[in-house]
Amino acid sequence: MNAVNGTREPAAAGYVHGYSEAEARRLADQADTLAELLHADTVFPPGSRVLEAGCGVGAQTARLVAGSPGAEIVAVDVSADSLAQARARVPGVAWCHADLFDLPFADASFDHVFVCFVLEHLTDPARALTGLRRLLRPGGTITVIEGDHGSAFFHPDSADARAAIGHLVELQAAAGGDALIGRRLHPLLAGAGYADVRVRPRTVYADATRPELVRGFTLDTFTAMVDGVRDTALAAGLTTPAAWTRAIAALRRTAEPGGTFHYTFFKATATAPAARHHGGTNGA
Repeated sequence: MNAVNGTREPAAAGYVHGYSEAEARRLADQADTLAELLHADTVFPPGSRVLEAGCGVGAQTARLVAGSPGAEIVAVDVSADSLAQARARVPGVAWCHADLFDLPFADASFDHVFVCFVLEHLTDPARALTGLRRLLRPGGTITVIEGDHGSAFFHPDSADARAAIGHLVELQAAAGGDALIGRRLHPLLAGAGYADVRVRPRTVYADATRPELVRGFTLDTFTAMVDGVRDTALAAGLTTPAAWTRAIAALRRTAEPGGTFHYTFFKATATAPAARHHGGTNGA
């Protein structure tokens, strides 16, 4: 659900959500709403060196700094515009303008790596994870968080809404990404040579008793994300204006009294083994 971070073609997919001010606000709303769910246990020790691979506009970086004030955070992104926004948003971070597949850091130069809402936008997430592994000291850890749009279900149900979500998944796949990547985190990390891979679901469930999630997630994060690809879906001939209007209205109805909404994120942690085997300094 984040921006395409730290890559350039052909390794990066096109960022289907765009780079508008509205998208930057959506990312900030998402980070604030999901902070407790996703990051309550994201804590790095004082003095440790942490790489955030793909920081985008800094929405998640702010959470890293707040949760681990004694850690040294290095945040990297390929977009100079995104980095400028991140720098203005979050103090106390070392910012780096670089390609995720060609990072200017020595082997074993970080204690921890953090990747949030990035792999879903890459054409080769396995290669990205392998490259990041070389940057970890032996025994260092990686934390990866991704969503899975196939986990979205809601009441009242709507064929139009489900179709619109499917269009988003299709558009992201056409751009080279994978909006269903959450379910693949374990095999991706294991295949990239990490040890002690652990993946746990983090479920968002919103109903009338959780108004902060209804507003912050159902409406301002998920529905806004889907509606953000309207013009692209129409241009691709996937839907019609009338069908799209019905779909977004249906998603909004799940935020009304009597409605419910469910979505699952996946948070993975893994360890860099003592003996690493890789094919060159860029992890290719």
